[in-house]
Amino acid sequence: MEEKNNPKNLKNTLPIVKYPDPVLRKKCGKIKDPLDSEIQKLIAEMIKAMKDNNGMGLAAPQVGKSIRLCIIEESGQLYVLINPKIKSQSREKALGEEGCLSFPGKFLNIERSEKVKVRCLDKKGKQVKIKATGLLARALQHEIDHLDGVLFIDRI
Repeated sequence: MEEKNNPKNLKNTLPIVKYPDPVLRKKCGKIKDPLDSEIQKLIAEMIKAMKDNNGMGLAAPQVGKSIRLCIIEESGQLYVLINPKIKSQSREKALGEEGCLSFPGKFLNIERSEKVKVRCLDKKGKQVKIKATGLLARALQHEIDHLDGVLFIDRI
């Protein structure tokens, strides 16, 4: 139980990559092994970074990694999405305010689909489907855009 006193565990939060860093524009590669210890460690570090920065979502490119991984916390529920793909989205759109940790202090009204269905792997590598509306649907679209090198400023 030495871990608590281990200074390595007191590591600072992962730094958030800010625009215009080129990593934010790269299309991310698929994760081959979701259970790989480096991926699992990155997930834990990303959750900490998202919470420390008061974000509701964070994609791997925002911490300098070009892999298809993002996390979202909405209404107390944490979603870890590995290799996510939007399978369908509604024609009905909604305008809503979005912020982005890579654009500190910037908030824009963005039009997004009201409903989405996403397929991905969870933290344990299990196939999951997420049906979302409202804020969660918006967050899913925002974070998955990051994995394709698309930023919210591109959606204005």
